[in-house]
Formats: sequence, structure tokens, C-alpha cells
Amino acid sequence: MASKPSIPKGTRDFSPAEVAKRQYIIQIIKSNFEKFGFQPIETPSFENSETLMGKYGEEGDRLIFKILNSGDYLAKANATHLEAKDSTRLTSSISEKALRYDLTVPFARYVVQHQNEIEFPFKRYQIQPVWRADRPQKGRFREFFQCDADVVGSKSLWQEVELVQLYDSVFTALGLAGVTIKINNRKILSGIAEVIGASDKLIDFTVALDKLDKIGEDGVKKEMIEKGIAEEAIAKVQPLFNFTGTISEKIEKLSALLSSSAEGLKGVEELRFICDNVTNLGLSTASLDLDVTLARGLNYYTGAIFEVAAPKTVAMGSIGGGGRYDDLTGIFGLKNMSGVGISFGLDRIYLVVEELGLFPEAVTSTSKALFINYGEREAFYSMIAIKELRAVGIKVELYPDNAKVAKQFQHADKRFIRYAVIVGEEEMNGNQYSLKDLVSGEQKKVSLEELKQILK
Repeated sequence: MASKPSIPKGTRDFSPAEVAKRQYIIQIIKSNFEKFGFQPIETPSFENSETLMGKYGEEGDRLIFKILNSGDYLAKANATHLEAKDSTRLTSSISEKALRYDLTVPFARYVVQHQNEIEFPFKRYQIQPVWRADRPQKGRFREFFQCDADVVGSKSLWQEVELVQLYDSVFTALGLAGVTIKINNRKILSGIAEVIGASDKLIDFTVALDKLDKIGEDGVKKEMIEKGIAEEAIAKVQPLFNFTGTISEKIEKLSALLSSSAEGLKGVEELRFICDNVTNLGLSTASLDLDVTLARGLNYYTGAIFEVAAPKTVAMGSIGGGGRYDDLTGIFGLKNMSGVGISFGLDRIYLVVEELGLFPEAVTSTSKALFINYGEREAFYSMIAIKELRAVGIKVELYPDNAKVAKQFQHADKRFIRYAVIVGEEEMNGNQYSLKDLVSGEQKKVSLEELKQILK
């Protein structure tokens, strides 16, 4: 007996209705990307392992899906590592490729590889799936789409200002009011680590601090101590665990806290520029907040970092994030190429929009009308109209089989098709169509032009 088919954990099938809703979100994101001057590119689903490994920190590397080499992949395996069952070292000899973990590192590779063809500053957007060997849970999947917008070749902080506006523009268009765009700066985090004498522990410090909202103050302190950061050093940053006030007030507090760190003060001034200009230009429905615990445990951010929180009425993790990376392309041999970018988490945004009931009723992939099949002559007469309706962009279809009429109407009902078009001897003789509204039950005879107007 055949086993029941299934799909891997952390992946999903999407129904026609779900795909239509996803495409609705993607189209809004895409149109705003283009409105802000971004151009589309695409990169392969998998990259050479060396392109990805070492770019996301220790935690990120563990979540990269590796692809076994084709053919007898054990033939070139390191015998010593194989015998010792050392999977970490063995992997590099049996897997030379990996599924992409995000869109940013492949983009950096793209920029370096095509640098002679690109006009800088280069503003690109990319909407493609990525894969992470993460633990599946609500809003977290192993296969999901990212929607990225990046600018490379410009150090101007006006790019950060525009990216905050881009977030606001997209979420406003989705009707998703009340999102919070959190901002911080890695230079500030570096400055804090410098002030407390733990510069050599910067990554450990930031990764632990980033978990404040998940494991709480005690959990963060415990992790920092386990990573070798002294209790006296942690005590110096106690104010960070309860950092309140307006953005301006927070910036002044940081300025005082980081007075002995040139790097930290540079980060404060960058934040001041971005926040002041965003505030003066104004946002439509989103709010901006300075979150000093925001660290985003990725190695490559060097300046501003962003994270977008869903409205407080929805229990959901971040629905977007990004930041400035001054040296990302340097790892591929192209120095002094600064970039900044943001990402939209499509799958989480979908869940939030769905939970808040914000999808318009018109978002559907189904046909506007089903032509009922009464026989070959009636079907051909219907197909003439169907061809004209489709030519002007109206989604219609003919029930393919000359089945019982009740079954055809039932099919339209199950497909959520609003109208049925009935063609019999009387309609053909009068060059007309009977249009039935399956919601109200109203039925009337119309000409083809009238049918076009109603179904539009």
C-alpha cells in the first residue's frame, strides 16, 4: 500500500486563493520598489558554498542547507573526517553548493561579478525564495520569499532616509497601519563594547543583546557572562536594558554614554541625521523608534540597522529588516563599495494582513463568470464571446463538459465565481446572453457590450 504523500516540515503548498493574495502583496511591494527607482535582478537558487559560508556568523552558517555533490559524493570525501564521523569538516568535501540563505550575499557576489556592466550607484530589487534550516514555528519557515531593495555605490545617509520612507509607503499601501520601524547603528554597539572594555567580544555582545525581547534581561546577562564578558563590564551598560524616551532623548543619552568612543559618537551622529530627516519629512502610517538593543546578529552590518515590527495587536516577529554594509563586496575582492538595503518578509506580512482582515475582497484568482455548457452549438457561441472578453482582460471560462446544469452551477459556487452566463436557443437567436448573479440570484438578458461592462 502506497504511503500518504507529504512535504518537508517548514514548507507549504499554496492554494489558488493563497497565491492570489501573495501576488497582491508582491505587486504592491514591487510597484513601490520601482517607484523609488529600484531595478529587478534574479540570482540562482543555489550558490557555491564558499560564497555563502562565513557571511552570516556562526548561527547563520549552521542554518544553511548544503547540497550533496552529484554522483558518488563519498568518493572525494576526506577519509580521516569520514572515519571520525566529523560532520563539520566532512561537509566541505562532499558538498560544494548550498541553497541561498538570503538575497544580500548573492547580490554582493552579483555586483562583484558584473561590476563592469553596472552603473553606480546601483539600486536593485529582488523577489525570490530563500532557504534556512531553522526550527519551524508560527511565522518562521524553512522555505520563504524575501523581497529586498539595496543600493550599492553610495555612502549617502539619504539612502537610509529613503528606505525608511519605502517601508512606510509599502505598509501604508497594504493598509497595515501601526508598524514600527526600529533603527539602531552597529557603530553604537561597537562604541558600547569599547566603553566597557569588551571590543574583542563585540559579536558575542551584540548577538546576546539582540535577544533581549526573547529571553529577557537576566537571560541576556547570563549569555554574556557565558561568552566571557565580565559582570563589571555588563554593569556599565545597565541603562541599555531600560532605554526609554523620545528618539531625541535617547540620542542624547547615547551621546553621553559614548562620550569616550569616537566610533560610538560617529554612530550617534549618523542616527541623528537619519531620524531628524525622517521626522521632518514625516511618515504616513508607520512610526520610527530608536531601539538600542537591536543588533541583528549578522556579521556584515557596519552602520544603520533596521527591523520592522508588526502592529502591537498581532503576535508576530519582525516583518522586515536590513542595514548598511560598508565592506560586504570586499569579501569578494571589490573594496570600498558601500551598500545599504532592506528586506520585506512576505510570508509574515501575509499572516499579519490575513489576521487583520486587510485583503480586499477583489483579491482573487478565480474567473469573473462561468459560461454554462448546453451543447456544442451553444459552446461555440459562448467561445466567441469568451474570446472577446478575454481580449479586454476579463477572466472568464466555459465549463468544458456538457454535464448536468446543476453540477455546473455547483462548480461555479465552489470556485467562488460570481456570475453564470447562460446561452440557449433563445439567446443565440436574439444575439444575447443571460447573465445570472449567483450572489443575488438576479438574472437578465444582455448584449455582449453590456456583458463586458458588467464583468469589468
